[in-house]
Amino acid sequence: MTTLFSNARKLDAHGTVEGFWMLVDGDTIAATGTDDGPDATTHVDVGGAWLVPGFIDLHAHGGGGHSYDKGTEEMLAGIAVHRAHGTTRSVVSLVANPLASLRTSVAEIAELAAVDPLILGSHLEGPFLSLPRRGAHNAEFLREPHLHDIDELVSAAAGTLRQVTLAPELPGALDAIASFVGSGVAVAVGHTEATFELSREAFDAGATVLTHAFNAMPGIHHRAPGPVIAAFEDERVTIELILDGHHVHPDVAALAFTSAPGRIALVTDAMAAAGSHDGDYTLGSLTVSVRDGIAMLRGTTTIAGSTLTQDAALRVAINRSRIDPQAAVEALTLTPARAIGMHDRLGVLAAGFAADAVILDDEWQVQQVWAAGAVVVPSLVE
Repeated sequence: MTTLFSNARKLDAHGTVEGFWMLVDGDTIAATGTDDGPDATTHVDVGGAWLVPGFIDLHAHGGGGHSYDKGTEEMLAGIAVHRAHGTTRSVVSLVANPLASLRTSVAEIAELAAVDPLILGSHLEGPFLSLPRRGAHNAEFLREPHLHDIDELVSAAAGTLRQVTLAPELPGALDAIASFVGSGVAVAVGHTEATFELSREAFDAGATVLTHAFNAMPGIHHRAPGPVIAAFEDERVTIELILDGHHVHPDVAALAFTSAPGRIALVTDAMAAAGSHDGDYTLGSLTVSVRDGIAMLRGTTTIAGSTLTQDAALRVAINRSRIDPQAAVEALTLTPARAIGMHDRLGVLAAGFAADAVILDDEWQVQQVWAAGAVVVPSLVE
């Protein structure tokens, strides 16, 4: 079975191409070109709309009323909501929980990833976090990183643990970074009190990501630059950004794109209310109240994840932060793929890459979603 996409405006990290066609064979892009394309079993006339790679979310906890830490059925239901908004590949994020629970969760995610290539694996946002900067993580479950615990978590994930967030000021943290990296896991600095200097040490030790920049960490001070400036300065570091207009001001987001071109990864950090409605939800073992689309720990002013979807983040980036569309799309596609070492297969519309694509109208609204060569949000198919 082959599918030809034609009459598209292609937009990815490599630029814009008018009159673009793309031939998909199975789950892979077989060829691309301009003007007339080859024959195929199925034809999708894009009608001059934008054709971009499928979005990749490195950091999300739920959606559509479903939390990823409540078992396989809830996880799949939440991921389906995000797929309808253009997120074709998902890393499943877990908040701090007891180690036994986390081992069970990463093992479940590994089983899903083995049969569903659209699930890329897991992200442990806890438990190796700073107590004062824990945000919406249960303080009872925070702990220092010990090498035997790391080995057990890595083993349970069976090669699918993609990312771990870690506060580098914790005892043993730098050794933990080396251990995770040695097992092929990307380490992110986050939920931390780390100084500029300590953040640089962590990056030199092997950390390559900054978890939701500006949130749950010291801000930029003129005499204390903090972890954000350390990440801006280090070409090895990918910088997560939650661009919902609440977590980070759109003009500050623009500063981040200018300061670290090609290294911003737009993530949702979405909890169960994403794609759903206001109300009370749970995040891990904590209760979250969502009002006017803003999630906070009940009875506090602590932000507890977001209700964001990646298509909405794209619109905020372009319309409110005034980011060039190519840079904004790159931040949803190739940059997150690179952060977890999958940029040879994901993130651009080129031969040999996964057949993940999103059709967007001129207002950057999702019209159709394809993942691994199959339609997720149907329309336009002849």
